[in-house]
Amino acid sequence: MMSAPELIQTLTRRLSSIAMAVAPIFLRAALAVPFFRSGLTRWDGFLQISDSTTYLFEEEFKLHLFGAEYGFPMPDAVAYLVATAELTLPVLLVLGLATRFAALAMLIMTGVIQLVVPDGWANFHLPWAAMAISIIALGAGPISLDRLIALRFASEAYRQ
Repeated sequence: MMSAPELIQTLTRRLSSIAMAVAPIFLRAALAVPFFRSGLTRWDGFLQISDSTTYLFEEEFKLHLFGAEYGFPMPDAVAYLVATAELTLPVLLVLGLATRFAALAMLIMTGVIQLVVPDGWANFHLPWAAMAISIIALGAGPISLDRLIALRFASEAYRQ
């Protein structure tokens, strides 16, 4: 029979093990959803950026730097790049493919968004940044394509 401290330690280890398996999945999904939903609003069809997206990047979105506002350089190209990233990066995250790189790109996007919408830091940008940094630190987790690829290459290296 286990003592109370041993039982607590065993339960804590099991709980930690389960959390380490599922936490990356939830982090990946939680970060992916707002970006993907935003990305869906940017298109008017296959490879056709919506007029409202183009307008936002040309006229409305400004970078707030050093007390001044600056427009985006090449706003149409930036709009296309952002619209593509907002759909592609969340898919990579959900699949757990190139996860750390996708999270890094989303962290950079969050930083730029913070410069465009400085008042959004507490409700949106801080949690997004925290999730992206956590994903970069933890990796994709055991339930991911990254893990399958790593296992595949590890088994090939072992056979040689």
